[in-house]
Amino acid sequence: MQHASLSVERWSVVPLEQQILMIANEMNRASKLLEPEDLERRTGCYERILRLVDLTVETRNQRGLRRELLRWRELIASLYHSTESDRALHRAAFRCLLQLNPTAARQIPFLLTGSPTAPERNPIRS
Repeated sequence: MQHASLSVERWSVVPLEQQILMIANEMNRASKLLEPEDLERRTGCYERILRLVDLTVETRNQRGLRRELLRWRELIASLYHSTESDRALHRAAFRCLLQLNPTAARQIPFLLTGSPTAPERNPIRS
């Protein structure tokens, strides 16, 4: 699915878990682009993430979900605007995204290395 040409109508028929997983796919791609020389490509990933989140917010009526997605979007916007990569914040944001949906949450052990059951320090609240 091309994100730039993706319409609200087309995105609205995609199940929520697939929407979250497609956003997570871009987060995973950005996870591999956290070196200083990767800034342009990382920024492109964050742009696609923001676009997909905007589409998801636009197509979902659940008030709580929309609120959480908009909060999460603010975090991604701050990563997008930063010229420095913040691995801990990116990882925490990735985890938060996956936790928005049970199907997506099952991917945490595969996408975020380390012990899946060990609690992590949350840099968002530090």
